[in-house]
Formats: sequence, C-alpha cells, structure tokens
Amino acid sequence: MTTNVINKSWFNPISLSVLSILVIASVVLYVLQLVNMPVLILLLISSGLVASAIHIADQWERAVVLRMGKYSVLKGPGPFVIIPIIDSVPTYIDQRVRVSAFKAEQTLTKDTVPVNVDAVVYWTVWDVEKAALEVQEYQKAIEHIAQTGLRDTIGKHELSDLLQERDKIAEDLQQVLDRNTNPWGITCQTVGIKDIAIPQALAEAMSKEAQAERERRARVILGTAETEIAEKFEQASKKYTDNPVALHLRGMNMLFEGLKEKGSMVIVPSSALDTMNLGAMGGLVSLANNSKTSVNDTN
Repeated sequence: MTTNVINKSWFNPISLSVLSILVIASVVLYVLQLVNMPVLILLLISSGLVASAIHIADQWERAVVLRMGKYSVLKGPGPFVIIPIIDSVPTYIDQRVRVSAFKAEQTLTKDTVPVNVDAVVYWTVWDVEKAALEVQEYQKAIEHIAQTGLRDTIGKHELSDLLQERDKIAEDLQQVLDRNTNPWGITCQTVGIKDIAIPQALAEAMSKEAQAERERRARVILGTAETEIAEKFEQASKKYTDNPVALHLRGMNMLFEGLKEKGSMVIVPSSALDTMNLGAMGGLVSLANNSKTSVNDTN
C-alpha cells in the first residue's frame, strides 16, 4: 500500500547548490581573514537557513505550507521559497489519478451465496487543501470505504445479478464512494469489478443446471418441429384426399426414389401396386437397372 502524501527533505539540487556556494564563500572570507570565527559560524548557520527555505514541487504535486502550525498556502509546481523556521512543508500531495485495489472475501449475497469479489477504484485529489486538512490518511480511508461499500452492494444483490450486471453494480459503488469522498476534496472516477469467485461445488451445480436447461430447450425445439411436421402432413393429407391422382403420383415418386438406390430393397403391398398401377412401373425400373448392369458387364 502506498502512502497518500509525500514527505520530502529540504535537500534538492537548488538548495544544495546554494548551500555549497554560501559555505565556500564563507570559508574563503575566513581564510582571507575578512571575518573571524564567530562571524564564520553565523554565516554557516545563515547559509543553512537560506538553503532550507528553497523547495521544489514536481509538476503533479502541490506543497502544503504551514505557518506556525496553521495552514498558510499551497505552493508548486516548481521551485518556491518559504520563511525558515516560521514556515514548514509537511506534505506534498500527488494530484495524479491513482488506483487502489480492494476485495470482499466470503461475503454473502442476497440469496446467501458466499463469494469473493476483487475490485479496483480510480481516484484523484481535486482539492488539495481539503485533502490535507479534512482526513489524515485518505488513501486508507478510501480503501476501507470501498471495501465496506462493496460488501453492502453484494448483500443487496443475488448471485445472478452480480454475474450479469457487473457494470451497473460498479457504477452504483462508484456513486457511493463519490458521495463519501467529495467532502475530502477527492473524487472517485471509476470502479471496476475484476473478478467474482464462487465456491467450486456451486460452480459445478450451476454448470449442471445450465446443461439441463440446454437439454430442455433442445427437446422443446424438437417437439415444436414434430408439431409443425404433423401439421404439414395433415395439410398434405387433405390435399391428397381431394386429389387421388396426386396421391398416386406421390407414391410413384417415392417408389422410384427408393429403387434408384443401388442394392436397396423396397417392399410394397400388393394392394398399393393394384390401386396405383405400380406393378408395370416397378417392372420397367427393374428392366432398366438390369439393362444397365448388362451393359457394364459387357464393357
């Protein structure tokens, strides 16, 4: 876990350069006997104070300046100067977007299913003064509020909702966090649900349930298809009842299709042969097949 504030010493390239120049100048004055020892000591102390008054804040930072323990002003980015001894810079606050990970372990959903949820929140400090004065360690506070809010959100939803509506749940959690952190000068921009882990036994049971549901749908589809086929056959039977010639032609066609298959045997009742006059047709087809076989043998 990273800290929410940055503590820097007064040592920086500019202050060190100034300190070096002042110390060297003081020593040179003493060597040239232009100043005595007490004055040299005073010059060295003054050099340290002047150097300690120079600070640098990075581009993404703001420095909180306290004057005699009370809030005075914000400084930065870049170099700035404070009054030695009277002013102090306790913290540098980072204003970049940062991410904090949090989780809720073994939390019960609305339908009493224990789940482990991992999430992340992206947040940033938009008011440095409030962040510095309103809360001591706001990053820890954000993580604790996020964890508590996640547990509350999980308890209000069933497992199916958690699995199917991650985006909505993350949006609701982001709004809860934003309401709590806005008074601190912090805004929670986005919350993401990384993972939702459920017990292995429950996962297997859900897999079996899904498989059974797929089989049920397949049977329903098959039954629907059979019903539609029966309806079509019923419509066809009415057509054939009113038109016996069409029925005969359909029977002849079906017999012909069966006889075309090589090595196939079709058993046709004699009554069908008599009523549809299929005997002559069967003989013709058989004769044609025999003729074709004889030609192939000759070749």
